[in-house]
Amino acid sequence: MALVNKKMDMTPFDMREKPVKQWPPLAFLLWITSYFLTGGRKMKREKINMEKCRPPYLVISTHQGFSDYFIVPRMLFPHRANYVSDVEGFAGYGKWAYKNGGCIGKRRYVSDMSVLSNIRYALQKLKQSVVIFPEARHADAGVTSSLPDNLGKLSKMLDVPVVTISINGSYLANPFWDETRGRKVPFIASMECLFTREDLHSKSEKEIQEAIAKKLEYNEYEWQKQNGIKISEPFRAEGLHLPLYQCRECGCEGQTVSSGAALSCKKCGASWTLLENGELESAKDKKLISIPEWYRWERENVKEEIKSGSYKTLDVPVRIEALPNHKGFVPFGEGRLIHDMRGYTLILNGTPPEGTRDSFPLFIDNRTLGSTQTEYNYRNRGKCIVLSTRDCCYYAYSDSPDFLVTKLEFAVEEMRKIARD
Repeated sequence: MALVNKKMDMTPFDMREKPVKQWPPLAFLLWITSYFLTGGRKMKREKINMEKCRPPYLVISTHQGFSDYFIVPRMLFPHRANYVSDVEGFAGYGKWAYKNGGCIGKRRYVSDMSVLSNIRYALQKLKQSVVIFPEARHADAGVTSSLPDNLGKLSKMLDVPVVTISINGSYLANPFWDETRGRKVPFIASMECLFTREDLHSKSEKEIQEAIAKKLEYNEYEWQKQNGIKISEPFRAEGLHLPLYQCRECGCEGQTVSSGAALSCKKCGASWTLLENGELESAKDKKLISIPEWYRWERENVKEEIKSGSYKTLDVPVRIEALPNHKGFVPFGEGRLIHDMRGYTLILNGTPPEGTRDSFPLFIDNRTLGSTQTEYNYRNRGKCIVLSTRDCCYYAYSDSPDFLVTKLEFAVEEMRKIARD
């Protein structure tokens, strides 16, 4: 994968460039790869109301983990599709391969009419289905991430059948907090024609939005228990302290650590074991708690901080890299990241490279963000968040113990909700 933009070229990726039909040899290669990476015949597939549903259609899929990129093409076989994808993919796999593989470029949590125009072009001119992953990130704790509130509006606007793909097993097999090591978990996927064109005409945007949101709901740990799936890998809890950053016992933040099958707090010494059935068992009193329940508790705590005005401003040193286009990352050097009740401020210690279109300090208002793109160990280079403008994505890394990326994710989402209400 390309990492460094050796020419320091800051020319923005051209979002207006029209997508192309998925090149048949690349589509065939993707299908073959998908078959083997998803377990061949062992993967369980279900199709509902698809008998009379013909492409092109809008495909809206859950997004639990990396395996989704192979599960979805397999579900769509033998039909090709275009995929709305982050610009990072064009840098990682090469523009030619990614574009001819059917991808449409986008920057996460940035509104851009060019993307909508390209989706329409793919549906109307290329006559290919378009796949979107509205969660826009892999699941932190095995539950549905924040969804944009315009899916109903988008569906009515595009005026093609709406198909949903719901996946189970992807997160459990490769949890976001430890994606490089797989667990032995089966994959199950369900593909359903949720709305025909006629249905869309008779439904309101709100009704469509609610139906899509309901279809995309999942709780991987409930699914694990219901299906009696055991995850016995001895390293099964390693990395879990990243989403579960706040101790349930003493409430201290940033002091949880994980090793093997254990999660513990450096501050108070409390510890939990991640059982094979996916529940956390307290060493103190053997009480059980689910990972999603712990995760929701953390979110509620952040929400309360915001409402009470006690949310503490984050101000940490960061290393900044920019991704303006498909040619790779441009090192920007050291700086500072600040997050408060207004939004993010990214400060650069030096002068940005020639051709940079954004001015520094860079400010991004919380109200313009659906969430924050977080990475727990991006390309084995550490924790970071990604702040995007129309012209560039800025990757901010920090080793500070105060740099709790999951808390930043919660804070932005809750601040936006409060601002809307």
